[in-house]
Amino acid sequence: MTKILVTGAGGQLGTALLRRGEALGCDIVGFGSGELDITDRAAVEAVVRPGTVLLNCAAYTAVDAAETDESAATRVNVDGARTLAEATARAGARLVHVSTDYVFGGDATVPYEPDAPTGPRTAYGRTKLAGERAVLAADPTAVVVRTAWVYTGVGSDFVATMLRLQREREFVDVVSDQVGSPTFAGDLAAGLLELAGRDVPGGVLHATNAGEASWFDLARAVFGAVGADPARVRPCGTADFPRPAPRPAYSVLSPAAWSAAGLTPLRPWREALGAALAEVPAACD
Repeated sequence: MTKILVTGAGGQLGTALLRRGEALGCDIVGFGSGELDITDRAAVEAVVRPGTVLLNCAAYTAVDAAETDESAATRVNVDGARTLAEATARAGARLVHVSTDYVFGGDATVPYEPDAPTGPRTAYGRTKLAGERAVLAADPTAVVVRTAWVYTGVGSDFVATMLRLQREREFVDVVSDQVGSPTFAGDLAAGLLELAGRDVPGGVLHATNAGEASWFDLARAVFGAVGADPARVRPCGTADFPRPAPRPAYSVLSPAAWSAAGLTPLRPWREALGAALAEVPAACD
């Protein structure tokens, strides 16, 4: 059985990978940031062995904070990613590196293919794109998987926030002019584990739940799913919620290359949302 290593195991995707991997009987081990410094070459080489598959979920994801501390984001998203790729290349291991829709400019009108021109508009996006390039330069057999709008419904992600706000507020204003691909971490984890077991050539793939939605659409879907009136969610514009880092207006990712690689397409986002909420104990309270 192939041994699977997960970096960034304390995050929402890393946690989902460990849970799903263990349920499937995989030989899977996770490392949080306190257990493995991915920029430490010796530490990384100590855990990467020939034949293993490394799923890198470790990332600096504080999008707004990165605008004033790009060096911190670079250390994890570029230097750390490169260190992992160098280690997998030397050991004869496989690397699956998770990236983001933020590598694009957000001004498209049709879903982005993996080879579409990039053009990040944020420090976070620049560091993630540089990380992709560093990974593929160090280990051409690596697979970069871009995803978007990942949630679990637990903690402080968007879906979890909507669950909380439907209990606390009469009305909620949510932006309707940003469109993307809502992605349940559990489904993404299943897709990454399938990829880990397949002989897929190195390069870039996209993996999100199927379809597209605005944050407003997603919020209304959350409200409706738990029996709250979706009309309590009101549309507003990005300009109403200025942020240090600009958010992409359009960041839908095409699943065509994922399917062409023989991998199972992720289900439609509304179906995935229902499954996600079924796993949240207090979703309907």
